[in-house]
Amino acid sequence: MGRILLARHGNTFGPGDTPVWVGAREDLPLVASGEAQATALGEALVEVGLIPARIICGPLKRTRRAAEIVAALTGFAGETEIDTRLTEIDYGSWGGKSNDEIVAEFGQDALDCWDKRHTRPDGVDWSPPDAVLKANALAAMSDAAATDGLALVITSNGILRYMHAALEDGGPNAKVKTGHLCGAQFDGQSGRALCWNEAPTTPVVRRYFS
Repeated sequence: MGRILLARHGNTFGPGDTPVWVGAREDLPLVASGEAQATALGEALVEVGLIPARIICGPLKRTRRAAEIVAALTGFAGETEIDTRLTEIDYGSWGGKSNDEIVAEFGQDALDCWDKRHTRPDGVDWSPPDAVLKANALAAMSDAAATDGLALVITSNGILRYMHAALEDGGPNAKVKTGHLCGAQFDGQSGRALCWNEAPTTPVVRRYFS
């Protein structure tokens, strides 16, 4: 099985900002703390002596910038690959709204369905469909796992939930905090999680990827 380092981009909201749902159409850049989170990942890889063989990310500003920071810190000599299969979900009419606004308009159970049970709520206008997201998650992981060396995949929280669903041993909570990482071993159409939602520290990187 090929080993993959999966990472979520860092913060897109700063102190005093009200966090809102950020999907494919909300193409926000990283704020200063988000850039610091990407720096922490890059520095942890350097401390362990790991240079990714490939860096793959989604096309949005927040994932591309995180990839750029890690590439520069690690001395990655290749070209960062932009993979549209890693584009965050388009949350439709939920996009740009806070949790409080979503509860007021769609109800607490709809929010809990995604936030706590990790399944798409009924009747939402999100895109693409579940089947496409599942297929994209499998294909992106399969492609990354074929790398000779460590593949670093930087994407978003929604896409990581579909990756989590495709893996064994991921635990009950599919959420990944901003700037956090996950590890997977993947072969063909199946795989297992090595770790999930871990801070990008040197001990974590050494334990699962060195």
